[in-house]
Amino acid sequence: MAVVVNKPLPEFDAQATGGLKVSNTSHQGQILVLYFYPKDNTPGCTTEAMQFRDKYADFVKAGAAVFGVSRDNMKSHDDFKEKLELPFELIADTEEKLCHMFGVVKNKIMYGKKVKGIERSTFLVGPDGMLVQEWRGLKVLGHVEEVLKAVKSMKAAQKKAA
Repeated sequence: MAVVVNKPLPEFDAQATGGLKVSNTSHQGQILVLYFYPKDNTPGCTTEAMQFRDKYADFVKAGAAVFGVSRDNMKSHDDFKEKLELPFELIADTEEKLCHMFGVVKNKIMYGKKVKGIERSTFLVGPDGMLVQEWRGLKVLGHVEEVLKAVKSMKAAQKKAA
């Protein structure tokens, strides 16, 4: 089942660093940011992870949980997380279940060869489990600020509704 904006997330279960289990209901009541990236320890992914790290306190203050997702295994994630001192957990989607559910696996050309890779994408899920917004095929520069702005405006809308 694929994800659709303004629809609830389909059921899923995933393992994250820190022994955390993440599912479609594990963060109910909280804003959820899932960012998919191609690979640990690559230049763009390192930059993106550091930008989420540097703004992490702002995300938490706005009521959001942040998770990075890639096909790397738990050992790679643990090393990447430790090296960059990431305050959030990383989901190891080694079987590509989440990647396929979110439709981020794409054919890419790398060094003249066709390869299957992850298209850098971010998904914003509301406290009610609804997919609110998605950014696909994005550029790292300025992206984290854009996601944070969306989270803050969602938080402001919640306060008005309360």
